[in-house]
Amino acid sequence: MQVQELRCFGASAGKGNVAIVVEDGPAAPAERQAFAAAQSCGATVFLEHGATVTADFYYPHARSPLCLHATLAAAHVLLERGGPAQLTTAMRGQTVHLLRTAQGTFAGVARQAVAPLGIDAGLPAQLLGEPALVLASAPLLASVGSPKLLIEVTTPDVLRALRPPLERIVDWSRAHGVNGCYVYCRVGEDAYEGRNFNHLDPAKEDLATGVAAGALSAWLGRALTVYQGAPLGNPCKILTRIEGDTIFVGGATELIVD
Repeated sequence: MQVQELRCFGASAGKGNVAIVVEDGPAAPAERQAFAAAQSCGATVFLEHGATVTADFYYPHARSPLCLHATLAAAHVLLERGGPAQLTTAMRGQTVHLLRTAQGTFAGVARQAVAPLGIDAGLPAQLLGEPALVLASAPLLASVGSPKLLIEVTTPDVLRALRPPLERIVDWSRAHGVNGCYVYCRVGEDAYEGRNFNHLDPAKEDLATGVAAGALSAWLGRALTVYQGAPLGNPCKILTRIEGDTIFVGGATELIVD
Protein backbone atom coordinates (compact mmCIF):
# COMPACT_ATOMS: atom_id res chain seq x y z
CA MET A 1 0.00 0.00 0.00
CA GLN A 2 1.38 3.39 -1.02
CA VAL A 3 0.31 6.26 1.23
CA GLN A 4 1.11 9.94 0.67
CA GLU A 5 -0.02 12.88 2.78
CA LEU A 6 -0.43 16.38 1.33
CA ARG A 7 -1.51 19.84 2.39
CA CYS A 8 -3.95 21.53 0.04
CA PHE A 9 -5.18 25.12 -0.35
CA GLY A 10 -2.58 26.49 2.08
CA ALA A 11 -2.25 30.28 2.03
CA SER A 12 1.46 29.80 2.80
CA ALA A 13 3.98 26.97 3.12
CA GLY A 14 3.17 24.55 5.93
CA LYS A 15 -0.52 25.49 5.93
CA GLY A 16 -3.52 23.86 4.34
CA ASN A 17 -6.15 21.18 4.60
CA VAL A 18 -4.49 17.75 4.86
CA ALA A 19 -5.55 14.78 2.73
CA ILE A 20 -4.17 11.27 2.32
CA VAL A 21 -3.77 9.58 -1.07
CA VAL A 22 -3.75 5.77 -1.02
CA GLU A 23 -2.73 3.55 -3.94
CA ASP A 24 -2.75 -0.27 -3.92
CA GLY A 25 -4.83 -0.13 -0.76
CA PRO A 26 -7.83 -2.13 0.43
CA ALA A 27 -10.64 -2.63 -2.08
CA ALA A 28 -13.60 -3.18 0.23
CA PRO A 29 -15.51 -0.05 1.26
CA ALA A 30 -15.64 -1.18 4.89
CA GLU A 31 -11.86 -1.53 5.01
CA ARG A 32 -11.40 1.83 3.34
CA GLN A 33 -13.75 3.45 5.84
CA ALA A 34 -11.88 1.88 8.74
CA PHE A 35 -8.58 3.18 7.38
CA ALA A 36 -9.97 6.70 6.92
CA ALA A 37 -11.49 6.69 10.42
CA ALA A 38 -8.08 5.87 11.91
CA GLN A 39 -6.39 8.89 10.30
CA SER A 40 -5.91 12.27 11.93
CA CYS A 41 -6.76 14.24 8.77
CA GLY A 42 -10.16 15.08 7.34
CA ALA A 43 -10.16 13.13 4.07
CA THR A 44 -8.65 10.07 2.41
CA VAL A 45 -8.85 9.22 -1.30
CA PHE A 46 -8.21 5.73 -2.64
CA LEU A 47 -6.98 5.61 -6.25
CA GLU A 48 -7.62 2.65 -8.52
CA HIS A 49 -5.59 2.45 -11.74
CA GLY A 50 -7.21 0.87 -14.79
CA ALA A 51 -8.34 2.16 -18.15
CA THR A 52 -9.03 5.32 -16.16
CA VAL A 53 -8.11 6.41 -12.64
CA THR A 54 -11.00 6.06 -10.20
CA ALA A 55 -11.05 8.07 -6.97
CA ASP A 56 -13.00 6.89 -3.94
CA PHE A 57 -13.36 9.50 -1.17
CA TYR A 58 -13.77 8.93 2.57
CA TYR A 59 -14.11 11.24 5.53
CA PRO A 60 -13.46 9.68 8.96
CA HIS A 61 -17.22 9.29 9.48
CA ALA A 62 -18.55 8.59 5.98
CA ARG A 63 -17.89 7.89 2.31
CA SER A 64 -18.32 10.91 0.03
CA PRO A 65 -19.15 11.34 -3.66
CA LEU A 66 -16.53 14.10 -4.00
CA CYS A 67 -13.96 15.91 -1.86
CA LEU A 68 -12.10 18.58 -3.77
CA HIS A 69 -9.17 19.04 -1.39
CA ALA A 70 -8.54 15.28 -1.57
CA THR A 71 -8.91 15.54 -5.35
CA LEU A 72 -6.18 18.19 -5.38
CA ALA A 73 -3.97 15.86 -3.40
CA ALA A 74 -4.62 13.08 -5.93
CA ALA A 75 -4.00 15.50 -8.81
CA HIS A 76 -0.64 16.50 -7.31
CA VAL A 77 0.41 12.84 -7.07
CA LEU A 78 -0.77 11.93 -10.57
CA LEU A 79 0.51 15.02 -12.40
CA GLU A 80 3.86 14.94 -10.62
CA ARG A 81 4.60 11.64 -12.33
CA GLY A 82 3.13 12.71 -15.68
CA GLY A 83 -0.06 10.76 -15.13
CA PRO A 84 -3.55 11.25 -16.62
CA ALA A 85 -5.15 14.68 -16.69
CA GLN A 86 -8.48 13.43 -15.41
CA LEU A 87 -10.04 10.96 -13.01
CA THR A 88 -13.49 9.50 -12.37
CA THR A 89 -15.25 9.49 -9.01
CA ALA A 90 -16.22 6.09 -7.66
CA MET A 91 -19.69 6.86 -6.32
CA ARG A 92 -21.19 8.85 -9.18
CA GLY A 93 -18.86 8.39 -12.13
CA GLN A 94 -18.23 12.14 -12.29
CA THR A 95 -15.34 13.19 -14.53
CA VAL A 96 -12.84 15.54 -12.88
CA HIS A 97 -10.23 17.33 -14.99
CA LEU A 98 -6.79 17.85 -13.46
CA LEU A 99 -4.59 20.84 -14.19
CA ARG A 100 -1.39 22.40 -12.89
CA THR A 101 -0.61 26.08 -13.42
CA ALA A 102 1.68 28.69 -11.90
CA GLN A 103 -1.12 29.37 -9.39
CA GLY A 104 -1.29 25.80 -8.17
CA THR A 105 -3.11 22.52 -8.75
CA PHE A 106 -6.70 22.59 -10.02
CA ALA A 107 -9.61 20.15 -10.31
CA GLY A 108 -12.28 20.91 -12.89
CA VAL A 109 -15.88 19.82 -12.36
CA ALA A 110 -19.11 20.53 -14.19
CA ARG A 111 -21.96 22.56 -12.76
CA GLN A 112 -24.66 20.24 -11.43
CA ALA A 113 -28.38 20.71 -11.29
CA VAL A 114 -29.86 20.84 -7.80
CA ALA A 115 -33.25 19.32 -7.01
CA PRO A 116 -35.86 22.06 -6.49
CA LEU A 117 -36.14 22.94 -2.83
CA GLY A 118 -37.94 25.94 -1.46
CA ILE A 119 -35.61 27.96 0.77
CA ASP A 120 -37.49 30.20 3.15
CA ALA A 121 -35.80 33.53 3.85
CA GLY A 122 -35.88 32.74 7.57
CA LEU A 123 -34.23 29.33 7.26
CA PRO A 124 -30.60 30.55 7.68
CA ALA A 125 -31.40 32.32 10.96
CA GLN A 126 -33.07 29.16 12.23
CA LEU A 127 -30.25 26.83 11.17
CA LEU A 128 -27.51 29.11 12.47
CA GLY A 129 -29.27 29.84 15.76
CA GLU A 130 -29.25 33.59 15.11
CA PRO A 131 -32.82 34.97 15.26
CA ALA A 132 -31.69 38.52 14.42
CA LEU A 133 -29.41 37.46 11.56
CA VAL A 134 -29.31 39.90 8.63
CA LEU A 135 -28.33 38.43 5.27
CA ALA A 136 -26.46 40.19 2.47
CA SER A 137 -28.36 38.20 -0.20
CA ALA A 138 -31.00 35.52 -0.48
CA PRO A 139 -29.91 31.98 0.51
CA LEU A 140 -29.60 29.46 -2.30
CA LEU A 141 -28.59 25.93 -3.19
CA ALA A 142 -25.77 25.24 -5.63
CA SER A 143 -23.56 22.26 -6.46
CA VAL A 144 -20.50 21.12 -8.37
CA GLY A 145 -20.69 17.63 -6.88
CA SER A 146 -22.01 18.11 -3.34
CA PRO A 147 -25.04 20.41 -2.80
CA LYS A 148 -24.47 23.27 -0.38
CA LEU A 149 -26.84 25.78 1.16
CA LEU A 150 -25.00 29.06 0.51
CA ILE A 151 -25.68 31.79 3.07
CA GLU A 152 -24.16 35.26 2.65
CA VAL A 153 -23.74 37.36 5.80
CA THR A 154 -22.76 40.99 5.96
CA THR A 155 -19.29 41.13 7.55
CA PRO A 156 -16.33 38.94 8.58
CA ASP A 157 -17.10 39.73 12.23
CA VAL A 158 -20.59 38.26 11.87
CA LEU A 159 -19.17 35.23 10.07
CA ARG A 160 -16.47 34.54 12.66
CA ALA A 161 -18.83 34.97 15.62
CA LEU A 162 -21.19 32.21 14.48
CA ARG A 163 -21.60 29.28 16.88
CA PRO A 164 -24.50 27.42 15.26
CA PRO A 165 -26.38 24.45 16.70
CA LEU A 166 -24.66 21.91 14.48
CA GLU A 167 -27.14 19.13 15.13
CA ARG A 168 -29.87 21.34 13.65
CA ILE A 169 -27.84 21.85 10.46
CA VAL A 170 -26.98 18.16 10.19
CA ASP A 171 -30.60 17.06 10.71
CA TRP A 172 -31.93 19.51 8.11
CA SER A 173 -29.20 18.57 5.64
CA ARG A 174 -29.89 14.84 5.94
CA ALA A 175 -33.61 15.41 5.50
CA HIS A 176 -33.10 17.39 2.28
CA GLY A 177 -30.07 15.72 0.67
CA VAL A 178 -27.83 18.75 1.22
CA ASN A 179 -24.22 18.69 2.41
CA GLY A 180 -24.48 21.34 5.09
CA CYS A 181 -24.28 25.13 5.08
CA TYR A 182 -21.53 27.27 3.65
CA VAL A 183 -21.68 30.73 5.22
CA TYR A 184 -19.65 33.44 3.53
CA CYS A 185 -19.16 37.19 3.22
CA ARG A 186 -17.53 39.47 0.71
CA VAL A 187 -14.09 40.81 1.66
CA GLY A 188 -12.97 42.40 -1.62
CA GLU A 189 -13.51 42.44 -5.35
CA ASP A 190 -14.27 38.81 -6.29
CA ALA A 191 -12.91 37.81 -2.87
CA TYR A 192 -14.83 36.08 -0.08
CA GLU A 193 -14.30 34.50 3.31
CA GLY A 194 -16.23 31.39 4.27
CA ARG A 195 -17.01 28.76 6.89
CA ASN A 196 -18.45 25.30 6.36
CA PHE A 197 -20.92 23.67 8.77
CA ASN A 198 -21.72 20.02 8.06
CA HIS A 199 -20.31 18.14 11.04
CA LEU A 200 -21.53 17.56 14.58
CA ASP A 201 -18.13 18.22 16.16
CA PRO A 202 -17.15 21.92 16.14
CA ALA A 203 -13.50 20.92 16.55
CA LYS A 204 -13.65 19.36 13.10
CA GLU A 205 -14.74 22.47 11.21
CA ASP A 206 -13.34 22.34 7.69
CA LEU A 207 -10.26 24.43 6.95
CA ALA A 208 -11.02 24.75 3.23
CA THR A 209 -14.14 23.61 1.41
CA GLY A 210 -13.46 23.32 -2.31
CA VAL A 211 -16.92 22.09 -3.31
CA ALA A 212 -18.49 25.10 -1.61
CA ALA A 213 -16.12 27.57 -3.30
CA GLY A 214 -16.86 25.87 -6.60
CA ALA A 215 -20.60 26.05 -6.03
CA LEU A 216 -20.34 29.76 -5.16
CA SER A 217 -18.23 30.44 -8.24
CA ALA A 218 -20.71 28.55 -10.43
CA TRP A 219 -23.61 30.57 -9.03
CA LEU A 220 -21.89 33.95 -9.38
CA GLY A 221 -20.47 33.03 -12.79
CA ARG A 222 -16.97 34.36 -12.25
CA ALA A 223 -13.52 33.49 -10.91
CA LEU A 224 -13.13 33.94 -7.15
CA THR A 225 -10.63 33.90 -4.32
CA VAL A 226 -12.10 32.34 -1.18
CA TYR A 227 -10.35 32.52 2.18
CA GLN A 228 -11.05 30.05 4.96
CA GLY A 229 -9.41 28.61 8.05
CA ALA A 230 -7.57 31.67 9.41
CA PRO A 231 -9.63 31.88 12.63
CA LEU A 232 -8.80 28.19 13.15
CA GLY A 233 -5.08 28.95 12.96
CA ASN A 234 -4.58 27.45 9.50
CA PRO A 235 -5.24 30.04 6.77
CA CYS A 236 -6.26 28.63 3.40
CA LYS A 237 -6.86 30.21 0.01
CA ILE A 238 -9.08 28.64 -2.64
CA LEU A 239 -8.93 29.86 -6.23
CA THR A 240 -11.60 29.26 -8.85
CA ARG A 241 -11.74 29.81 -12.59
CA ILE A 242 -14.44 29.10 -15.16
CA GLU A 243 -13.91 27.56 -18.58
CA GLY A 244 -17.20 26.99 -20.37
CA ASP A 245 -19.32 24.72 -18.20
CA THR A 246 -16.35 23.60 -16.12
CA ILE A 247 -15.54 25.13 -12.75
CA PHE A 248 -11.87 24.74 -11.82
CA VAL A 249 -11.14 24.83 -8.10
CA GLY A 250 -7.56 24.88 -6.89
CA GLY A 251 -4.68 26.29 -4.96
CA ALA A 252 -1.40 25.29 -3.43
CA THR A 253 -0.53 21.63 -2.88
CA GLU A 254 2.40 20.48 -0.79
CA LEU A 255 3.68 16.96 -0.15
CA ILE A 256 4.30 16.27 3.54
CA VAL A 257 7.64 14.52 3.93
CA ASP A 258 8.53 12.83 7.23
